[in-house]
Amino acid sequence: MPLNRSPAPAHTLAVLALAVALTSSAARARQATPLEDNRRITDGYIALAYELGAILDPALEPGGSSAVRPTWFTFAPHASRSGGEGMFGAAVARRIINAARGGPSLTVTQALERAGLDAQLHATTRQMALELVLQGIPVDASASLAAVITSLNGAALLDVRTFATTVARAASLYWMAPRFWPLDKVECIVITLERTLHEGNVAIYTDIGGAGRLYLEWRHDAGGDVTAEQVLEGFTLVDAIPEEAVEAYNFALAHASDTPRPHQFDELFPTMHYKSLLVAAFALYEKARVAATPEERDALIAMGTNYIAWREQHDMAEPVFSPDVPRPDEVSRGALLEALTPLLRTHFGTVVWNYADYAYSQPDRDGSPLTSPPTEYNWAVFQDRWMGILFAFDQAYLQPTGLWQMPRPLPDPSGP
Repeated sequence: MPLNRSPAPAHTLAVLALAVALTSSAARARQATPLEDNRRITDGYIALAYELGAILDPALEPGGSSAVRPTWFTFAPHASRSGGEGMFGAAVARRIINAARGGPSLTVTQALERAGLDAQLHATTRQMALELVLQGIPVDASASLAAVITSLNGAALLDVRTFATTVARAASLYWMAPRFWPLDKVECIVITLERTLHEGNVAIYTDIGGAGRLYLEWRHDAGGDVTAEQVLEGFTLVDAIPEEAVEAYNFALAHASDTPRPHQFDELFPTMHYKSLLVAAFALYEKARVAATPEERDALIAMGTNYIAWREQHDMAEPVFSPDVPRPDEVSRGALLEALTPLLRTHFGTVVWNYADYAYSQPDRDGSPLTSPPTEYNWAVFQDRWMGILFAFDQAYLQPTGLWQMPRPLPDPSGP
């Protein structure tokens, strides 16, 4: 259902102010949970989506929908919500761990019920936990690990090959965890997932959400409707180089209608600072606003969105997913994301994207019928992630109005 929102003054929605609030000592007097941060970020993205969407479709109002091709900022609330679902699963797993610290459970069902998960006792969760017990992992640790994994998308595990591989990878993560006691070992996995999702959420929102807010404020100060040329001449970001933004913009004009659409920007612009791509993207959105045909408009929007998504994944997400220096209380983030890749799913409003759908659509990497294609990819590997995201964009472009059904807040199991 559409959100019933009233337009708010731009300064009250300022992304930069929120980014500061997320890290300020005042806001941390009571440490905000990752899910609380996620709710603020998702709401901030929703505000940006409507403000930037109204540039392309002046009839769009907060809470409404548009048939115009969505920008990156319309995808962002849904992607943020998906990250929140992973944080929710981590919070549920921590409840199981905390309950077990008072005394071990006798069965997997008891471990789940003691954490108050009666309504979430799905057969897949119990089955995975039992399989982990057979791997030598104690009951409560198995239940916690199974709960956090299946909370993402238990349906992906209906492929028995995916199920078997996921169980094996989950057990491997448990045994490699840098602690001795079972509950401490599984908590390392939970901490790794929660931190990875939270750090990525905050980093992307601060950078790209902040750039979106700066652009809207600049545009307002410039008098409203501006031309792409005015954007390239007058709008800038820290580290962006105007000449590079012009180069990227001109390239997009020449190739926006290519099939396939250009997307390997490290090869196309090997020396470009990718903040320049953000400036070019805003110029492309303005050019799309006055495009002669819907086809030209959609092509320009898609190029601008690809530029922003590249910046998001190549420069902001990559260091989070593959850190140079691992933290001593975590498991390998790359190994964890590999285990979770087949389960990744995002509801873009009414459009559902499953990473498994992308994997099944591609040639089988190892050629073996004994392994499922989704288990042959790793979200921590940039190209695996990037091509899956482009697949999601193409799916969503077929139903543009569906993306305007914005996500609702997630409850916080770790809160009061």
